[in-house]
Amino acid sequence: MNRRQATALMLALPGAGLLRPAQAAPTAPTAIGQPVPWPMVRLLDGRSVGAEQVQGRAVVVIFFATDCGYCQRTNQRLDKLVRASGGLPLTVIAAALDPDPAEVQAYMARHGYAFPATMDAAVLRPVLTARRSYPVTCVIDRQGVLREVIPGEMAEDDVMGLAKWART
Repeated sequence: MNRRQATALMLALPGAGLLRPAQAAPTAPTAIGQPVPWPMVRLLDGRSVGAEQVQGRAVVVIFFATDCGYCQRTNQRLDKLVRASGGLPLTVIAAALDPDPAEVQAYMARHGYAFPATMDAAVLRPVLTARRSYPVTCVIDRQGVLREVIPGEMAEDDVMGLAKWART
């Protein structure tokens, strides 16, 4: 099966094509309300998260730095969301903007967060947002559509409200 046939088959499947691997770097971030071309992302623990792993799940990506107090408070609230979400189809990924993976691993371990981190912010950011500040929280619904791009620290009630995207 060649690439064209594989693409045609993928697009013919029910619900397919909404959240698919990126073929090339986007020229602009995904617009709110548009399907996200999810790239392959490697987590710090060595696992990879591709389109197949997030299909049918709400995804929250936070771009953060380990020395950012606003980021730390938002990450603490995201941790609470993950722990409270039980069996909801929700994935949270922290995309570190720091240059040192060892420092990010130590940060994640020190705080005991219940969600993984990646050093692939440079892969995710062009797909999700043009914002260069941090923290920035991006939310993708279960259908693979970008729903929110939230700059700055988020209040606990706002973070807990992100669970709605895993319910719909």
